[in-house]
Amino acid sequence: MGKMIPRGFTRLLCVLPIVCLFLVLPLELTSIHFGGMTAFFVAWLANFKLLLFAFGKGPLCLDPKISFGRFVSVACFPIKILQIPPQKPNLNGHSHENQAQKSLLNGQDRQKLISRKGPHKSFLNYATKGLLLAMLVATYDYSDYIHPKIMWLLYCLHIYFFLETFLAMLASVVRTLSGLELEPQFNDPYLSTSLQDFWGRRWNLMVTSILRPIAYDPILYTCKNFIGRRWAQGIAILGTFLVSALMHELIFYYLGRGKPTWEITWFFLLHGVCLPVEIVLKRAVNGRWQFPRPMQTILTIGFVIATGFWLFFPPFLACKAGVRAIEEYAAVREYLKEAGHAYFPWIFQQI
Repeated sequence: MGKMIPRGFTRLLCVLPIVCLFLVLPLELTSIHFGGMTAFFVAWLANFKLLLFAFGKGPLCLDPKISFGRFVSVACFPIKILQIPPQKPNLNGHSHENQAQKSLLNGQDRQKLISRKGPHKSFLNYATKGLLLAMLVATYDYSDYIHPKIMWLLYCLHIYFFLETFLAMLASVVRTLSGLELEPQFNDPYLSTSLQDFWGRRWNLMVTSILRPIAYDPILYTCKNFIGRRWAQGIAILGTFLVSALMHELIFYYLGRGKPTWEITWFFLLHGVCLPVEIVLKRAVNGRWQFPRPMQTILTIGFVIATGFWLFFPPFLACKAGVRAIEEYAAVREYLKEAGHAYFPWIFQQI
């Protein structure tokens, strides 16, 4: 399509059947993990990338000579290729872009470029989070003895640890097979000092990067001619959170197949209102006064968790996502135990 069909409405018509197919695929899965990940990867991110591709924008249009395998990888997985900044021409008017790109991907320049996007974490970092995730799963066996609010807090940690470790593993596989340098998906969200920092620079950066061209930029461009850029920025932020809210409602529908209560939408709209207010307050104060950094982090994470307890987790619990996840972990554990007895009986006899 990229080579034969011009971008615009014609390419959009060709892409729409694929978009509809991707919306149907998660309905065929009942697993909370497979269904949730397929909904996130395909029904949300891949569809948004295809819609951008229809108009010649987004990650699928960055390289006009992209191979089929790389196109599929970028489309269907939550990854983003680390972009090399264009090189300036030398005094002779020639650009040594190929040599510069090669040198930039090696040594200190490469590390500086990655650090601006958020540093890749060490294997020990991910191994520690994987171990903590396993400990959380083991804790669920004693959920009857744990206060419900403590369980909700454990669910918060579970969602974060699972998403970061799983997406990092997936990105590592793609990086190894393709040789591409990928941007990190998370950047220590527990260190956020503001809502702007949390949503814009630390939490689930793949979603942030895809929402900007498909929601934020079009709304900002449309509204700034009527109400000015400053007011248009607030409308664009609210509109972006609304799009994110609707996609989260869709994912929760895939998980529970129940009628939406719209609490998740209110959660994101609340943050979509609070974030512009925060930006206005920052501009008014202009750095003359601010809380100490640890206090900023406590207030930010506390606000996210408190509003999550209020609006995000009730529908999460209504679709029994936590209970079903625990059941799936138990099923995998039993399967591995039976497989171990079948293929390695001498080990279990010694134990």
